[in-house]
Amino acid sequence: MPKSTSEKGKWGEEIAAVFLEKKGFKIVFRNWRAERGDIDIIALDKNHLVFVEVKSGSAEPYGPLEFRITPSKKRQLCKLALIFLQRSAEHNLPNNAYRFDVVIVEGHPGKYEIRHYQNAFGC
Repeated sequence: MPKSTSEKGKWGEEIAAVFLEKKGFKIVFRNWRAERGDIDIIALDKNHLVFVEVKSGSAEPYGPLEFRITPSKKRQLCKLALIFLQRSAEHNLPNNAYRFDVVIVEGHPGKYEIRHYQNAFGC
């Protein structure tokens, strides 16, 4: 069972990546980094470039994991996505249709639930 925060994050991102692949997404990058931070998963869903924020762990005692995606985090993700889109020609990826999804992996390795929110927010 993951113990540290980073181990829990990696575990959740792995579960999310497998989940998205089973739904037909093609994972392009994981933990894509720029000077302002990172994007957990960048994937293709048909013709859409999808920036995915993953939250994993337990809701206790702070409330639903969805609440951890704050307005500040959304702004940061929007800035990172813009940087990525400006560089997308380097990766030969579409940049005219994109969205922000959120994947919640709540629980632990023995028992967890996945919630996927497509087009969860915009910039």
